[in-house]
Amino acid sequence: ELVGRNCRLLQGPQTDPAAVAKIREAVSQERDLAIDILNYRRDGTTFWNALFVSPVRNEDGQVIYFFASQLDFTNIKSKEAELAAARHIAEEEVARRTADLTDALTTKTALVHEVDHRVKNNLLTIASIVKLQARMAEDEVAKRTLFSVLSRVEALSTVHRKLLNDDDVGHFDVAEFAGDLIVDVVGALRRSDIVMTTDLHEVIVPADKASPLALILNELIGDVVRRGLSDGGGEIHLEVRRLNGHFLVRVVDTVTPVVFDQREHDFGRLMLETCARQLGAEIERKTDGKRTEVSVTLMVNE
Repeated sequence: ELVGRNCRLLQGPQTDPAAVAKIREAVSQERDLAIDILNYRRDGTTFWNALFVSPVRNEDGQVIYFFASQLDFTNIKSKEAELAAARHIAEEEVARRTADLTDALTTKTALVHEVDHRVKNNLLTIASIVKLQARMAEDEVAKRTLFSVLSRVEALSTVHRKLLNDDDVGHFDVAEFAGDLIVDVVGALRRSDIVMTTDLHEVIVPADKASPLALILNELIGDVVRRGLSDGGGEIHLEVRRLNGHFLVRVVDTVTPVVFDQREHDFGRLMLETCARQLGAEIERKTDGKRTEVSVTLMVNE
């Protein structure tokens, strides 16, 4: 029934003209072609035809006829369509859930910023109250105690300000904070005979470590101030760097000790040890004449 007839009889209204054109081009150029094309049965139903066409040549290399094979792969094509539809539905669902999560994250981020903003404001209020109380105190011991409390509150306030102003609220740069702190504390003394040097390398830690680390740095640097900085002058060196999977905070000074409040010194040391214990940090102290070195080592966990 089909002998002598052109295979175009299998084509119909939904057959892709581009596919037909590719077949004609391959025949014209006498080359192989493999293509998927939508064809029609005698009853008018469609099927997907995996068509392979190849020229057959004689001994002289001339094409004498074409060989063609056909394979009905409608079932496979239908499954591909079903998979494509399912993938489209899944992608839409993923997009919807992603949008929901993005909205939730935006709301949560806004809430975190609002809470941090309020915490920062509360700390500033507390600092103002403590500062006012310290200035009004007539007893020198009480005055020094209040000012030491003030320095700790201001350290916490600075941490929250940095986290609030940073795009990455989940992490904290120890070196940046330490550098700012020592400049503020030592710079406030206005002493030309105090030489300050730093060796600071970026160390990023999770934000939940920021507050205890701020208190540790405040105690290390503040202790140098509280121990003396007498008329003899001296040197203060601050170091923050990585060390074999840990990070090191080291304060070295050669200031001349003077008489200081032993109770405040003991409380500062207790504060330092408490914060170090909270972080799992190790403290090492070395004293050699006028030279005092305090090192705090903590595991890096970004």
